[in-house]
Amino acid sequence: MSSEENVLARSVTTLFGVGPERARQLDRLGILTVQDLLLHRPNRHEDRRNFAPIAELKLKEAALTCGKIVAAGVKKWKFGTRSVFTMVLDDGTARLHCRWFNAAYMEDYFKVGEEVVVFGKLRSLKPRTIDHPENEVIDAMDRSVHLNRIVPIYPLTEGLPQRWLRSLIWRTLEAHGGAFTDLHPDITLPGQTLTRVDAIRLLHFPNAPEDAERARRRLAFDEFVDLQYAMQLRRKKLEANARALPASGDNHLIKPFLGKLPFKLSDSQTSVLREIRKDMGGPVPMRRLLQGDVGTGKTVVAACTALMALESNSNVILMAPTEILAEQHFQSFQRWLDPLKISVELLTSSHKPAAGAGRQSTLFIGTHALIEQTFSVDRLGLVIIDEQHKFGVAQREQLVRKGNYPHLLVMTATPIPRTLGLTLYGDLDISTIEKPPVTRGQIKTFLRTGESREKVWKFVRSEMARGRQAYVIYSRLEEEDTVAGLKAVTKEFDELQKGFAPYRVGLMHGRLKSQEKQMTMQAFYANRVQVLLATSIVEVGLDVPNATVMVIENADQFGLAQLHQLRGRIGRGSEQSYCILLAGAKTAEAKARLKIMEQTTDGFAVAEADLRIRGPGEFLGTDQSGRPALKFGDLIEDRPLVEHARALVKQTLNK
Repeated sequence: MSSEENVLARSVTTLFGVGPERARQLDRLGILTVQDLLLHRPNRHEDRRNFAPIAELKLKEAALTCGKIVAAGVKKWKFGTRSVFTMVLDDGTARLHCRWFNAAYMEDYFKVGEEVVVFGKLRSLKPRTIDHPENEVIDAMDRSVHLNRIVPIYPLTEGLPQRWLRSLIWRTLEAHGGAFTDLHPDITLPGQTLTRVDAIRLLHFPNAPEDAERARRRLAFDEFVDLQYAMQLRRKKLEANARALPASGDNHLIKPFLGKLPFKLSDSQTSVLREIRKDMGGPVPMRRLLQGDVGTGKTVVAACTALMALESNSNVILMAPTEILAEQHFQSFQRWLDPLKISVELLTSSHKPAAGAGRQSTLFIGTHALIEQTFSVDRLGLVIIDEQHKFGVAQREQLVRKGNYPHLLVMTATPIPRTLGLTLYGDLDISTIEKPPVTRGQIKTFLRTGESREKVWKFVRSEMARGRQAYVIYSRLEEEDTVAGLKAVTKEFDELQKGFAPYRVGLMHGRLKSQEKQMTMQAFYANRVQVLLATSIVEVGLDVPNATVMVIENADQFGLAQLHQLRGRIGRGSEQSYCILLAGAKTAEAKARLKIMEQTTDGFAVAEADLRIRGPGEFLGTDQSGRPALKFGDLIEDRPLVEHARALVKQTLNK
């Protein structure tokens, strides 16, 4: 490492003006080194080349203005329960009143005669007033940094002034900005002219408004190239070092299995199985992601894949995120595979496999208990992970290490937007089951307010009178868990029991013991319980074809992907099904979000909308991705950059 590069690795405490207290504040922002400081991305930029004159400020329009403090003081109400600090600015055209309620300490921050920049919306004209504006005192010595240019506005932490941080970054850029080098000089975007050094300078202090976005894209491309290198090198390493177990089978189990199914596989399922069989018989262990919307038949594809490995005298592991789903898989696979004389074993916190399991070809189904060191399996040929988004990458690796490079199939019913697929699952081949079986009933979704609740319950009763069943979903468990207006599942149980009598209501939530959950689910499967009152614990895996109605209380408390998963519990038979979203959504964004559910049952459309609304961190969870957080890349807007990075890295590695 050169001395120039060494500069970037130095602690920020080596910089002039950064004492222990400032270092602690920077630490809270994740800034420990000089490099961290210079890569601290601004939230936005303010064009301070032309301030709006105070006299020309318009009502309820955000604007940037500047003036000198001509008066400042705190007014307190009787008994001192409320206060307001007011600062009056004058720029020669008019005066502006800036107010902060219950913030008397602000009086210590400003002095009459100082020049202050403020940004905010005018709330009244007589007098001109802005409440709680963003503000910054301008020091005469630093005018060249803070005025008459486009300036960065950074994320801050308590006690850290915007002006101080901007000055520090300005000085550090001048002294050490040149230490940055291009990370991948052999990989460049067509038409790319910015060096990494230029991009970092323009990121902070652009010459024109569009420069900041050009700089961000340049730095984002570096991040995407880093990600692609990590994933593609990992795949290359697997291909170079691992020899796959031959596990494509000979059809002696799959043929009788398919022959006894009460339906025929769809063209999409058949196509995916061809891809999987090719992988399972290839020289490199399969690493494949199977995605399909709720109800598209991934479980049957998983069963066929397991049978390929079992035909090849290998053992198979299938891991599910919850005991409920693991137990349902166990019952389904046992029903399917018992006639084929295949051993199926369940392993959860409350179930242990039979002694001697795995001596013959066995399918082990379980939860996180499969990862425990106490569980081992010989001749592991295939690992299947259901609802992959519920697990972390590290857990996936732990399970694979139970064998000697077994084949891996991960499945998800949360359709993955293409950009996320290229970045988060770039080391996996992706198969997609496009459409659900034609025998599945359609689902109609309706958005209703709480005032319609009685009509909704009347409709649910009418469906039960036809012999159908229903789910009622709540976002909270108990009354003390709720905030005002949110329904709680245990509180509502007694009321719904009375309201739906003589029909029976069952209760399902995460705090029930395993045996209680199992008994409730068996009663619901057998239609001894007509209404299942539950939390989101039922969002994955449950398959009750007779359930045709789902009512989701406080639907605005759920993400779109979760709502879509929940909705997937109905429409699993041939009957028309109905999902009713009860919500008192108050914001335009919340209403628009729920409208998407009303307008489409396409999981990919829902996933794209969810990604845009909540962002990738919320969509998948930062712990699930196993990837570093992106500082500059935008997984919503930067799909072309991701695709360029992927193609160019692949081309470079192939050389």
